[in-house]
Amino acid sequence: MEEKTETVHLQPVAEPAKDGVPASFADDEDYDPHEHRQVNRPTNDFETLVHLLKCSLGTGILAMPQAFARSGLITGIISTIIVGALCTYCLHVLVRSQYDLCKRLRVPLLTYPESMSAALTRGPPALRALARPSALAVDIFLVVYQLGICCVYIVFIAENIKAMVDDYYVMDVKIHMVIILGPLIAFNCIPNLKILAPFSTLANLITFVGLGIVLYFLLGTEKKSQTPLDLWGSYKTYPLFFGTILFALTAVGVVIALENNMKTPKSFGKPFGVLNVGMTFIVLLYIAVGAIGYVFCVEKCSDSVTLDLPQNSWVAMSVKAMFAVAIFISYGLQCYVPVDVVWSGYLRPRLLQSHASQPKLVASEYALRIALCLLTFVFAVSIPRLGLFISLFGALCLSALGICFPAMMEMCLSWADAGATGRGRMRRLKDWLLFIFGIVGLVVGTATALLAIVESFM
Repeated sequence: MEEKTETVHLQPVAEPAKDGVPASFADDEDYDPHEHRQVNRPTNDFETLVHLLKCSLGTGILAMPQAFARSGLITGIISTIIVGALCTYCLHVLVRSQYDLCKRLRVPLLTYPESMSAALTRGPPALRALARPSALAVDIFLVVYQLGICCVYIVFIAENIKAMVDDYYVMDVKIHMVIILGPLIAFNCIPNLKILAPFSTLANLITFVGLGIVLYFLLGTEKKSQTPLDLWGSYKTYPLFFGTILFALTAVGVVIALENNMKTPKSFGKPFGVLNVGMTFIVLLYIAVGAIGYVFCVEKCSDSVTLDLPQNSWVAMSVKAMFAVAIFISYGLQCYVPVDVVWSGYLRPRLLQSHASQPKLVASEYALRIALCLLTFVFAVSIPRLGLFISLFGALCLSALGICFPAMMEMCLSWADAGATGRGRMRRLKDWLLFIFGIVGLVVGTATALLAIVESFM
């Protein structure tokens, strides 16, 4: 997103509780948060849909052929539809819960961590002590996920550059990572999203053109492998598929920002609104790339489908260069999120409390940007496994951010509305099932990815 929306920070609840529900959460049907939002240059429905689509076309979709190789063709198609529907539903739950909390608190906007904290504050008594830690947990998962994306991007850029230059001079992929480190740090030190906006537009254009060329090669080139297709896959590798598909489909932070920045936010979650239309198109596109890429490569699918294109074609080589440039630009945009969370939420307030001077504040922010860039570089060099990185961070972070936390928020809101009675029992049961499913996906997917990473070094 090019524009940042203004966020009202939630204050601690101090009013006495009544019937187990804090008084400050009293309903007020006259207050509509959407009417009180002040957004600079809000987007219309079509612009929001375009933003949603372009934010979903990155390394995740390029890893779909390998994901299908781990799940099997039929299992991959069915599972992508199911997981896509589940992710879309959980995003609806998250947006709906945030709106309800804003309405009750009489504020126009709440961040994801603030919403999580507010929901637990009004939930069952046993969960209220977790209100403040839950906000920290959301921030941690967001930061880890975004830094994980940056690690994936470094590996992706280096592997595609290596594929382009190996015919002329062979170097280890880690050497390529060292070469791009300086430019990455310099690009990550750009502090303003407005400056990054033109680069973002260029990256989006390159990505769309590159993806079209990739599909052209997959459909018009002789198959890379003649091995029979695996239709059903194996339960042993399925968790890796699950992590990859979550990484590709679940854009929690993007969805919240898009809905917050809309001119007509009520149309976002309608049956034929932006979210459903966008996610339907995204799921179909991911199935197309995954299935076509898997039929082309079968068991020889690389971590990114760009690495499976013919080496003797200048057009295929240009696609690698295009995606390398696009992902390089996107690195600065993705790293902006953890920098903003850590700097604005934690580091800057502490420095202001210590009466730090303006030069020290500026130096500290740049030091943070460089440190986070170096951190992602160290992880990428230590574990240069693109596909496994995608599965790991998808299972670890997005199972929590995209499934567990939204289910818990709705569960707490439903409990508060029904009190200790049986009203809303089916909704709470559904939320418990979603939460358990997310936890299982997190544990099994993360463990499988970590085990695969360890085995890859043996």
